[in-house]
Amino acid sequence: MPSDVTLKAHETVAGFGAYAEAQRAVDQLSDQKFPVEHALIVGVGLRLVERVLGRLTYLRAAWMGAGAGAWFGLLIGLFFAIFTPGRFPFVLVLWGLIWGAVAGAIFGLIGHALTGGKRDFLSSSSIVADRYEVLVETPYAAEARRLLNVGMSPQMPQQI
Repeated sequence: MPSDVTLKAHETVAGFGAYAEAQRAVDQLSDQKFPVEHALIVGVGLRLVERVLGRLTYLRAAWMGAGAGAWFGLLIGLFFAIFTPGRFPFVLVLWGLIWGAVAGAIFGLIGHALTGGKRDFLSSSSIVADRYEVLVETPYAAEARRLLNVGMSPQMPQQI
């Protein structure tokens, strides 16, 4: 978002319970040739939601480290295979993959051990909003409201 955008210069023209509904409203404005560069979709009532996926054990830490290390080793192996003359470049790729997995597993174990039992779980975080508002710059707000009221479809509830 550009730094010169302030919410004070905008008015709420519609509110929705889901982001997809707010997107459809802006798309509807666009279809009616409204200058949508004057519109914003703003999430209101933001919360950080952290979903716990499971325990982080030493075995899981080693497997995750091995997986990440294998990808890195594969990249290094491919790099050496491309730039090293020889008849068996796949051997370099295989060695890079193996050594990357071994090094990754070791680093995964060490990293998990250094946490000292704190945060022994895996999680995924996301930011969610209670509702989404379509805001439009004040000079264009009345026209946006008119276009949204005229072209509202039944599955798109408007809640101002």
